[in-house]
Amino acid sequence: MCLTEDQWKRKKTVVIIKNEAIAKDVYEMDLQVGETAKEIEPGQFIHLYCRQGQRLLPRPISICEVDEKKGRLKIVYGIVGSGTKEFASYSPFETIDIIAPLGKGYQWESQEKHSILVGGGLGVPPLLELAKRLPGKVEVYLGFRSQPFLVENFKKYTDFVYIATDDGSHGTKGTVLDVLKNKSECPEKARVYTCGPKPMLQSITQWAVEKGYPIQVSLEERMACGVGACVGCVCKIKDLQTGEWQYQRVCKEGPVFNGKEVIWNEES
Repeated sequence: MCLTEDQWKRKKTVVIIKNEAIAKDVYEMDLQVGETAKEIEPGQFIHLYCRQGQRLLPRPISICEVDEKKGRLKIVYGIVGSGTKEFASYSPFETIDIIAPLGKGYQWESQEKHSILVGGGLGVPPLLELAKRLPGKVEVYLGFRSQPFLVENFKKYTDFVYIATDDGSHGTKGTVLDVLKNKSECPEKARVYTCGPKPMLQSITQWAVEKGYPIQVSLEERMACGVGACVGCVCKIKDLQTGEWQYQRVCKEGPVFNGKEVIWNEES
């Protein structure tokens, strides 16, 4: 994997403070990262390295929350393969190699008055630090298959947290889009920030466009290098003025993009 000099400088060995399950096959890991915590913006991600030599490529994992005073960051990951299964076996006070931070995060105005955050599944964690930092009123809509996680964490920063589950075991039965469409009142002006599976991002973008809301989406694509060198995680981004499109790298120009500029399918 080709790293720039700056990225090599950001590669470091850090201490695991906590690593525990918070839902079925979902783990929360706190890392002691020192001054790196002050560099992180909501929506960015880190590279987490396995210890086993046969698994050379690091795993990109979104940053969930940051504690600048303690020099810590929190990540939340799901067990989806051998690498993340290995991460789940790590214990507090063990060390692990990371590169942080990576990618482009969410952007907002200092005078923001009303924000709508929409997350689905493992797209929920990246929105927590954003909820903490956004000014004005913040509404949070979280979707899960069944067992929710991080809900109480969000409630520390806003009183407006709404849950949807596929099986109806918690909150509204259905999707976060169902909850949004059933809102009795929608603000005249708001900004939408979302992260989750691509079909959800596409549907939330369509809803936001219909409402006239600006929207930022955090895309999930398979990554190899994570630093823009391999061009393996590209997506189509359209220039809204000219209508022309180009490939952009999710790991470098993203993962956060203007939802209106993303070409969701070939017919767009």
